[in-house]
Amino acid sequence: MKIEKEKIIKDNVYRFDDDVRNTGSYAYTAEKLSAQFANERISRAIAQSYEFLGKRVLDLGCGDGTYTLEFPSLGAIEVLGIDPAEIAVEAASRRAKNTELGAVVSFEVGNIYALKEQIGDRYFDCVIMRGVLHHLPDPQKAIDCISLLANTVIILEPNGYSPVLKLLERFSRYHIEHEERSFFPGTIKSWCESAGLGVTVIEHLNLVPMFCPDWMAKICRRIESIVEKTPGLREIGCGQCIIVANR
Repeated sequence: MKIEKEKIIKDNVYRFDDDVRNTGSYAYTAEKLSAQFANERISRAIAQSYEFLGKRVLDLGCGDGTYTLEFPSLGAIEVLGIDPAEIAVEAASRRAKNTELGAVVSFEVGNIYALKEQIGDRYFDCVIMRGVLHHLPDPQKAIDCISLLANTVIILEPNGYSPVLKLLERFSRYHIEHEERSFFPGTIKSWCESAGLGVTVIEHLNLVPMFCPDWMAKICRRIESIVEKTPGLREIGCGQCIIVANR
């Protein structure tokens, strides 16, 4: 049954397309120091969460391809990035070509709720969703849709326990325009379990807010490892959580 476009694409898709059209990339992949710190920590957490050597990776919500292109350096032999934002996918394809990774990494326009026909018989070992669920109209249904696409699902999401994030979602212009929101890690865990996935990892990480001033980013970076290792403090202080689930 054909799914109506307006039911599977939110306005934030067009906002992300506008970001790429106007600046050439997403705002959170720009050269701001806080974004560099935060994204480096997120990339490191994803790299450490799974053995990518020799694996085929499906990166859903790949955006402008900035982080999709990291997987070949981790040993992935095939990477497919899919995103509903057409302008972003065009930018991602150019990036792959310019970095000579086109033989390993490819990009397609698609929607997470209608992937089965698009993927066809192609096999993937791992599905990545980096900051995707909170942009979707029905995140639980999205997990249901991807649960059979690979043996391992890695989800990186804003930490719903963070009071700082809750304030940003309420008052930050960027967060409002891009429909940012956060879920409790336990909620995501329950969605995975309902889809038949067993959650093996839930970790809280990153203390640097994505768009904070440089001085704040530097201070947060210095104490980040302490906060991440401190029970109770990490649950409310860290900006993201990573969840690994297996079928």
